Amino acid sequence: MVKYPAGTLLLTLKIEKGPGKTVSSQLQLALREMILSGRLEPGGRLPSSRTLARELGVSRTTVIDVYERLTAEGLITSKVGAGSFVSTAIGQDLPEEVEGPIEEEDEEPRHTPTLSRALVKASALISERLPHRNRCFTTALPAFDAFPMALWSRLMAKHWRSGRDIVMGYGDPLGYWPLRRAIAAHLRANRGISCEAEQIFVLCGAQEAFQLIGSLFIDPGDKVWFENPGAIGARNSLLASGAELVPLPIDRDGMVIDEGQRLAPDFRLAFVTPMHQQPLGVTMSLKRRFALLRAAERAGAFIVEDDYDGEFYYGKRPLPTLKSIDTKGCVIYVGTFSKTLFPAMRLGYLLAPEPLVGIFEKVVRSYLHGVASNPQVVLADFIEQGHFATHVRRMRKIYAERHQALLSAARKRLDGLLEVVPTSSGLHTIGHLPPGLCEAAVSEAAAEREITAAPIGAFSLTPLDQQGLVLGFSGTPPRDIRAGIDVLGEALESVGSGDAAEARKRAAV
Repeated sequence: MVKYPAGTLLLTLKIEKGPGKTVSSQLQLALREMILSGRLEPGGRLPSSRTLARELGVSRTTVIDVYERLTAEGLITSKVGAGSFVSTAIGQDLPEEVEGPIEEEDEEPRHTPTLSRALVKASALISERLPHRNRCFTTALPAFDAFPMALWSRLMAKHWRSGRDIVMGYGDPLGYWPLRRAIAAHLRANRGISCEAEQIFVLCGAQEAFQLIGSLFIDPGDKVWFENPGAIGARNSLLASGAELVPLPIDRDGMVIDEGQRLAPDFRLAFVTPMHQQPLGVTMSLKRRFALLRAAERAGAFIVEDDYDGEFYYGKRPLPTLKSIDTKGCVIYVGTFSKTLFPAMRLGYLLAPEPLVGIFEKVVRSYLHGVASNPQVVLADFIEQGHFATHVRRMRKIYAERHQALLSAARKRLDGLLEVVPTSSGLHTIGHLPPGLCEAAVSEAAAEREITAAPIGAFSLTPLDQQGLVLGFSGTPPRDIRAGIDVLGEALESVGSGDAAEARKRAAV
């Protein structure tokens, strides 16, 4: 026999007992007001008469009588063997004599909140992050269809049967120790970074890492070198910390360091995505990486290296990470499992330079709650048993196929409309638009056709000369990529014909 739950907790109900105070009338009026005001939602299950009588300290007969009266008013319904529920007809078919509570007008003005000066100043530059709907050309989405779900489920089931202190208790805010150890081993073997487990801090995604770094190192007005265009989430976090972002252009070698030296030689932080620039896809040259390290050393600044999708490269092996060639402890390395595994896990990490380990440990233990233990435990096993390395190798092959499918389809369908640029790594690439074609208009036309084509300008702090689109390919199978390219072609043609018509109209005037 199915045992139904006991219904909503009605802790705010107050029944006063005494001369001249009828318990049933008080209860009826109180429940009636809660239903009509929406505090009890239509369809919500009410406590059983026995349960509510016990909780209020009244007779069960009284509760039954009140429920029957509310049923007669059409406010609740009863199901034999299931219980009493708030009527789903509330607000639709109520009897005319049933009136809701009268709302009194506010006599005093509402309190107006005052935001911090840093947030008010930053609000003009903070941008809404791009939506991550799982559709063609959305960026930053891994191949959900290729994830080893059965294997992951077995590892999860194993740990749900283990000690409850790990599965259900408060974990270490710094991160589950075996996972920190596994991440350090992965970075040493696969990313060429010399590090120890004590330097790894497991966080709720890369975004929390950026917020933590901003709160630790930025005072209002501190200058931060930032790629333009650049990562939206990191930009927002640093702006909210009070940073004055110095937008630096990107050329074929990455961030232009000479421009940073000219504009802000006294910078406090530099934020870069050297392996696969977000969003242009450029790989920072080795010469430019050393120039950035020298500039940071001279300024006494730190560099935040966001290696968000560096595990995925196509063709020759990639250049070493910036952290792996850092000999002075200038680089704070940030990684995430949102791209290598799946984003719903909300799990990333920060690798602190040795001199900063103590301060990071103190702050994390004092202010952060830590990541849920269970995904950390499962991920630790996933890495240590070799499944992570196998998965990354498999994904490299799949993403290379999807990248090639995008390039091939674009060459056939988008010739003269969009020049899609090959990339050597990562989960997305860009396409350059011909002169006169508005990227925002194309992006809007694509969205109307249920595909994603983010404009490059959405990532920029200051206006850019180039017009183009950011196209993700990792989350979409080749067949759907080819179909999506046809739809994108239609969007480009619709905007192009509209622009041409507008140009003819202006010429006629």
